[in-house]
Amino acid sequence: MLNQNKTIDPNILNGKKHIHFIGIGGSGMYPLAQILHSKGYYLTGSDNNETETLDAVRKMGIPVFMGQRAENIKGADLIVHTAAIMSDNPELIASHNSGVPVLERSELLGIVTTWYKNAICISGTHGKTTTSSMLTQIFIEEGIDLSCVIGGKLPSIGGSGRAGTSDIMVCEACEFVDTFLKLSPDVAVILNVDADHLDYFGTLDNIKKSFRKFASMATKALIVNGDDKNTLDSIEGLNKEVITFGFDRKNDYSAEIIKIKGLETSFDVYFKGKKECTLTIHVPGVHNVLNALAAIAAARYSGVSYEGIALGLQTFHGAIRRFQKIDEVNGITVVDDYAHHPAEIAVTLKAAKALDFKNVWAVFQPFTYSRTSMLMNDFADALKIADHTVLTDIMGSREKNTFGVYSKDLGEKIPGCIWFDSDKDLQDAQTPEQKDKNFNQVVNYICENAKEGDLVITLGCGDVYKAAKKLVKKLKSINK
Repeated sequence: MLNQNKTIDPNILNGKKHIHFIGIGGSGMYPLAQILHSKGYYLTGSDNNETETLDAVRKMGIPVFMGQRAENIKGADLIVHTAAIMSDNPELIASHNSGVPVLERSELLGIVTTWYKNAICISGTHGKTTTSSMLTQIFIEEGIDLSCVIGGKLPSIGGSGRAGTSDIMVCEACEFVDTFLKLSPDVAVILNVDADHLDYFGTLDNIKKSFRKFASMATKALIVNGDDKNTLDSIEGLNKEVITFGFDRKNDYSAEIIKIKGLETSFDVYFKGKKECTLTIHVPGVHNVLNALAAIAAARYSGVSYEGIALGLQTFHGAIRRFQKIDEVNGITVVDDYAHHPAEIAVTLKAAKALDFKNVWAVFQPFTYSRTSMLMNDFADALKIADHTVLTDIMGSREKNTFGVYSKDLGEKIPGCIWFDSDKDLQDAQTPEQKDKNFNQVVNYICENAKEGDLVITLGCGDVYKAAKKLVKKLKSINK
């Protein structure tokens, strides 16, 4: 069943002076704080954990309270909170009892997108963060002072967003619980449409309906993957300017790969069948050529030169947690990637297998019981691509294990897969100590069995990146 979004007054910030952020250190909150701070609003915030992001917030002169308490909201005339804040949070309860307006982060983001004449909102089941990051890098190299809100950290901007002075905004548009329907896109980009978040959408058809509604909201143009049937189904019949990209030469923008070497891929770019230029990207995989094409199409629509595009792609070496090289120790390369859906895992592992490593190790942390249960066979097929697969316990996140599913159930479908069967004993709950023990078991196994020339890639949208860092530390200790 699709979400019925409540109507938010786009003028709700008019006359507001003091805005308080509950969970201001979140990756989605920080760029909004940057933008509102640049517009002259007085901000305060709260959070529970010290992070590099909080340091950046404080450097802007924004007071931050550690711990979430009712008194933190004093003086605020509008309050914003992340979706991760639970309903029994004392600061949120006080906010709702205060009589001042309270917005969830995505609702504020939707309002912010109305402030820009050229809001480019990038959607898709896979590739949103990489494409948003590529396009942001391109605009920066072209000398355009854009604003952006990205789902991951981009090294060149030192975080997940920035506040600029131009009328251009790049915004990652997530379909989860129909969040992207709160945005106001001028240009809507659709990278792909796949079966995901079925615990919410129920069916692929419902997912297509949401993407169709998102596309219908674009005021200027649609930029879509012309090779993806589900995407084309989603926009069929819409009275919009449509710009297509893909490998098929029938698309407006198409690519022909001419060279792959290590993490670099060079390809010729064609516009309406005519060769425009040759470009190189420094992130691996054929799927990233498609992501680059989407960024190229959006950049060209915005008037960016091919020189700016080439420089942007030349200086882009990936967003954090997108095939991010952590280190190489004892000849073993450790990479971390956010892939958490079977289709994402498959393209990531295929890209890894195309590189010149002896063996590819996939260390996968399943995320949510519902997704693991509903897509189990698809996960198994994707993980079989690796030479060796090791599973951590399932990260339940917002769910309880009413599905009765465990890593063991997935592992038994993958030949040679290794798991440590601790989540079955834990049932629904994992303490930090128990999770740490599970990661240590995984790391010890990899250290004992991975060889020089191997690639180990941690996969998942939870905190499996911690296992990658533990692995590097352990390998270095062995080398001493």
